[in-house]
Amino acid sequence: MIDYEADTAFLGDWGRFQRQVFYLLCVTIVPNGFAGVAIVFVADTPAHRCAVPAHVNLTAAWRNSSIPLLEVEEKSGALVPSKCLRYKLEDILRYSETGLMPGVDVNLTNVPKEGCLDGWEYDRSVYASTITSEWDLVCDNGWKNPLTTSVFFCGLLAGSLISGQLSDRYGRKMVLFVTILLQSVFTLLQVFAQSWVVFCVLHFVVGMGHISNYVAAFVLGMETLSPHVRTIYSTVGANLFFVAGYMLLPLCAFFIRDWRMLLLVLSLPGFLYVPLWWFIPESPRWLLSQGRVEEAEAIVREAAHRNNIEPPPVIFNPSGKDCEPEKKTAYNICKLLESRNIRGISLMLWLVWNSLSIAYSGLSLNTANLHGNAYFNCFLSALVELPAYFLSWVLFRWCLRRPSLSSTLFTGGALLLFTQLIPTDQVALAILFEMTGKFAVTTAYSFVYAYTAELYPTVLRNTAVGACSMACRIGSITSPYFIYLRNYSPSLPYIVMGSITTVSALLSLLLPESFGMPLPDTIAHMQHFPGCVQKTPHTLTETDDEENPLSGLMKKEQDLYPVSPHTSSKCSKESSR
Repeated sequence: MIDYEADTAFLGDWGRFQRQVFYLLCVTIVPNGFAGVAIVFVADTPAHRCAVPAHVNLTAAWRNSSIPLLEVEEKSGALVPSKCLRYKLEDILRYSETGLMPGVDVNLTNVPKEGCLDGWEYDRSVYASTITSEWDLVCDNGWKNPLTTSVFFCGLLAGSLISGQLSDRYGRKMVLFVTILLQSVFTLLQVFAQSWVVFCVLHFVVGMGHISNYVAAFVLGMETLSPHVRTIYSTVGANLFFVAGYMLLPLCAFFIRDWRMLLLVLSLPGFLYVPLWWFIPESPRWLLSQGRVEEAEAIVREAAHRNNIEPPPVIFNPSGKDCEPEKKTAYNICKLLESRNIRGISLMLWLVWNSLSIAYSGLSLNTANLHGNAYFNCFLSALVELPAYFLSWVLFRWCLRRPSLSSTLFTGGALLLFTQLIPTDQVALAILFEMTGKFAVTTAYSFVYAYTAELYPTVLRNTAVGACSMACRIGSITSPYFIYLRNYSPSLPYIVMGSITTVSALLSLLLPESFGMPLPDTIAHMQHFPGCVQKTPHTLTETDDEENPLSGLMKKEQDLYPVSPHTSSKCSKESSR
């Protein structure tokens, strides 16, 4: 085995080479920010009502009264036109021809009703067109709207399963650029989709490319940058550039109101990244794992040249005992359920990750349904993530893990529950509550990644975080249907999401505390779950006590890095993210 960190320590931490890799990889993540949430505007449902054909000879009074008025809960008993029913056309045509007046000569409650047999009329004041208005994904076909988003998240799940294997086989750089082009090309093909089914098939592939290029960029940065810089890259850099793309989405959508033109514009940046192929290197770690020592050494020598450092004559020189392959026990996901202790921790974390994914994805997708301007609300939803990532870093650096996770989760869930209690005329207050809830959920979402890594031993860490990521994907896939519940009651999504998040917050207090504890190397070193026999913790070293636990994670695994960390990439960014 080659000690990569020791052999490349002469490069330093923040030279020209490291800055180039850091910023270029971060830039490749920007399109994921707007591509992952574009469906908010592409598939939004404009105000609509049943169409009455223009050639039908109705008087103005009967044409204006052709749609039944229904009581809506959120309007406090106010009557609004039905979106899915109209009065039976042949009946109101007969009344119109005989000169009877609606509401005067004819009691409208006795007039039979029918569905929208001639299609729908859509409000064009906000959107020129969406896939909902183009393919009539309303009323009886309303289930297709959330399914469209779920298909994208299914693509994320599939991409998560295969991207790591492809990256391990063909290289990080190759997978990064191929999947960037895959996402861009299939987004461009969606512009020409002529049916909802074709759009969904293409949307699935876009989701695969979306998560795959994010994972490849994440892994490439983690393997190429130094331990200190990679910590900043994984916790701050990648997230901030994702949010930058997220904030650009409502700006683009505001000026481009047609869904086809919007997707066309969003597909173009991916093609602009092709020249970066000559500026972003392959991972030297991966090359070494493939036995391509000369290529890895060439990249490191080029890095030294850029940093104005003279490299040693021989950079990678495995010798002696280090050359002997080390026998390692293979662990799989079943190991997470084997003993009572690790089973309790795993099941609790799966619940927390799933709840966080439902809340985060649901709140991100719900911005178009809030009162006020949909574009401004989406921008606010992205903006609140900036301080959330900073707060998660502060909590992780200086605060206890268990109360930090539980308090942020509980705050987010409680605010969601209180949101549906706010009077409908208090629009600003309702938006404030929801955005503050999004802030709390995002903080917990960012925090739980590192916390999970601290709880599991080195021999199971990647497998465990990957299993949590799977639970996260399941939450993302179901999240559009939580928003769809508003068709039955506007307050129902807040009640369900808030209840799930609040319960998860209380149950998360059962998780072990890991702040100030050394990272476990074996299953026997894990902290105990309530009701399980406590293992004797290994001694906390002075180095572990002084260092940030996340930095300790990187240092402890630097010699055991043949398994790529793709499973620890951030999930709804994926969402959403």
